[in-house]
Amino acid sequence: MNWGLGRTPEAAEPAQDVVLRGIAKRFGENQVIEALDLEVVPGELLVLLGPSGCGKSTLLRLIAGLEEPSAGSVSIGGRAVDDVPPALRNVAMVFQSYALYPHMTVAQNLGFGLKSRGLSRAEIHDRVARTAETLELSELLERKPGQLSGGQQQRVALGRALVREPGVFLLDEPLSNLDAGLRLKTRDEIAALHRRLGTTMVFVTHDQMEAMSLGQRIAVMDQGRLQQIGTPEQIYDRPANLFVARFIGTPAINLAPLSPDAPGRLTWGPLSLHDPGAGAPATFAVRPEGLARAAADAGDMEMTVVRVEPLGSEKIVHALPTRGHDGGRPWTMRVSPAEAFTPGETIQVAIDWSRCHLFDANGARHPDPPQPFGVPG
Repeated sequence: MNWGLGRTPEAAEPAQDVVLRGIAKRFGENQVIEALDLEVVPGELLVLLGPSGCGKSTLLRLIAGLEEPSAGSVSIGGRAVDDVPPALRNVAMVFQSYALYPHMTVAQNLGFGLKSRGLSRAEIHDRVARTAETLELSELLERKPGQLSGGQQQRVALGRALVREPGVFLLDEPLSNLDAGLRLKTRDEIAALHRRLGTTMVFVTHDQMEAMSLGQRIAVMDQGRLQQIGTPEQIYDRPANLFVARFIGTPAINLAPLSPDAPGRLTWGPLSLHDPGAGAPATFAVRPEGLARAAADAGDMEMTVVRVEPLGSEKIVHALPTRGHDGGRPWTMRVSPAEAFTPGETIQVAIDWSRCHLFDANGARHPDPPQPFGVPG
C-alpha cells in the first residue's frame, strides 16, 4: 500500500501551530490535567504518549474544542480559540472508533462534512477524488463501510479528516483497533503522509513503539502532568525522570536502589558509586544495551544467566546479580546473536557508565552519568 506517493494534494490551509498555556482540566473533584504548557510548531508531528488515564486524550479534546479548559488558554495558528466552537477551529480529528456512517458509501462519508459546510458540489467532488487518490480509496468509493476491511475503514476515517484540508490534524489512538501487522503498515503510511503534506499533527497513543517511530517529538504524560518533551532519542537516552525511564524502552531499563553507607558514597550489592547529592537514597539505571559480557577479571558485577531469548537480529539475556538481588525481576542485556550464553552459568558483566543514569529520591535525573566510587569523576 502506498498512499499517493506520486502526487501532493493542494492544501487549502498552511500548517499551523498549537500553543497551550497553563491548561488545566477538572471533572468535579478529579483533576485530570494540571497546569500545562505545550507548543506544537507548524508542520510538526507531535505524539502525546502515556498510560491509560494520564490525560492525553482529554488534552486532545481541549485542543479540538470538544472540552472546555478549567484554566488556561488554547491558541491555534496564532489565534486564541477558547471561545471558538470546534467547527471553526480549522482542525480535523480522527478517533479510535472509525465513526463512519454505515448507510453511506465511502464517497458520501468523505464528502458529508464538506456538504454541511456549504461547499459547492464541484468542490466537494474534487476534494473527495483528490483525497481518495491520496489514500488509495478510489476503487472503493461506491462501497459501504460494512464491505471494507478494518484497515480500509481506518483509511476512510483518516480521509474524512484529510478532505477538510485543515491546519491541524488530531489523531486519538487511531491504530488501536487494527491487528499488529496492519497497525505497523498503517503507522508507516501515516508517517509518509505527514512527510508529504507537511501538516501539523498531534497523535495520541499509549504505545511507545508507535510514539518512537512516528513522533518528531514526544510529549510524555503521567497523572495529568507533562513529564518530558523531546525527540525520541532524547526521551530514550536522557529521560528526565524515573517515570520516563521506566515507561520507555523494551526490554525495560534495569534499576537498582542505592543507599548512602559512607560520606560521598552510594551502594547496592556489587555497585559502589560516587554520591552527587546529600547522602539521600537514589536509583541507578542502565538500559540493556549498556551491559556487556566481560572477561573474568574485567567485570563490574557478577551475574547468573537465567534465560536467553534469541530474537534473530539480537539476543536478550536475562540474568540475576549474584549480590544484592532482592528477588525482583532479572536484569536484561541486549547482545549480539553470535554470543553464546547458557542458563545457569555465572558471567562477569561490564557496565558502560556513559549510558547509565542516577535518579534522586524524588525521581529526577542527575545531569551527569554515575561514576564508580574511587574513580575520579
